[in-house]
Amino acid sequence: MDPAPRDTMGDYQGRDLLRDRRALITGGDSGIGRAVAIAFAKEGADIAIAYLDEHEDAERTAEHVRAEGRACVLLPGDLASAEQCAAVVDQTTRQLGGLDVLVNNVAVQWPLDSPEQLTEEQWMRTFDVNIHSYFRVTAAALPHLGEGAAIINTGSVNGLRGNKSLIDYSATKGAVHAWTYSMAQALASRGVRINCVAPGPVWTPLIPSTFSAEKTADFGTQVPYGRPAQPDELAPSYVFLASNRMSSYYTGEVLAPLGGETTPG
Repeated sequence: MDPAPRDTMGDYQGRDLLRDRRALITGGDSGIGRAVAIAFAKEGADIAIAYLDEHEDAERTAEHVRAEGRACVLLPGDLASAEQCAAVVDQTTRQLGGLDVLVNNVAVQWPLDSPEQLTEEQWMRTFDVNIHSYFRVTAAALPHLGEGAAIINTGSVNGLRGNKSLIDYSATKGAVHAWTYSMAQALASRGVRINCVAPGPVWTPLIPSTFSAEKTADFGTQVPYGRPAQPDELAPSYVFLASNRMSSYYTGEVLAPLGGETTPG
C-alpha cells in the first residue's frame, strides 16, 4: 500500500488498562485488527489472532505484540465456517488459559456497479464472514466470559446509512449494530459488556484490494477531515471499550468515529 497504513501504534503509551487480560481478535492480522492487537498488548493483554491465510501479515502483528512482552497465538482458518469459529475460541482458551475480551472484527466486501451484480454466492459469503462469524464466535466464547468481560464488534458507517455499491456489506454491518444493541440487553445481568465501533473511511488493506485505483485515490476525501482515518487512530476506541476502568458503564453503544460527519439516524 502507498502510503502504508499506520497500524503499529508506534507512539502509543499503555497504562496497564488491560493488564493480564486475554483477548481474541478476529481479523487481527492487519489494519484495524493489527492496531487493536498491538494497543491491547501495550496495555498488558495477551492476544490470540484469528485470520484467513495472510500468514506474513499475521506474523508481523505477532512480532509487535511479543515485543511488548505479551503472548500472541496465531489462528489461521476461514471464519465463514462454523467449525472454525468454535475452534478459534477453543484454541484461545487452551493456549492463553482463558478469555476476557473478544473483538469481532473480521470482514469482507466486494463493491458493485448495480444491484443485479449481487449474486446469491456473494451475499451468503458476506453474511457468513461479517455477521455469522460474530454470532458463532461469541456463542462459543460466552461460556468462558465471566463478569467484567467485554465484547467489541466492528461495525461501519455503511451500516448506519447504507451504501449503493456495498449493498451486502452494509446490510451485515447494520445487523452487527442491531445485534450489539440486543446482546447488550441480554448480557447486562451477567456483567458482560458488548459495544461496537462503527468507523467511517479507514485506510486498511481492504480498500486497495477491493476498490479501483481511481476510487482508492479519492478514498475518504468526502468527510470534513478530508482524509480517511488511520488504524492507529481507531484502536484507542477499542481499548476504551475493553477497559473496565474506562468504560464500566458502557454497554450497547455504537461509537462512530466519522472524521467530522454527523452520525446518521
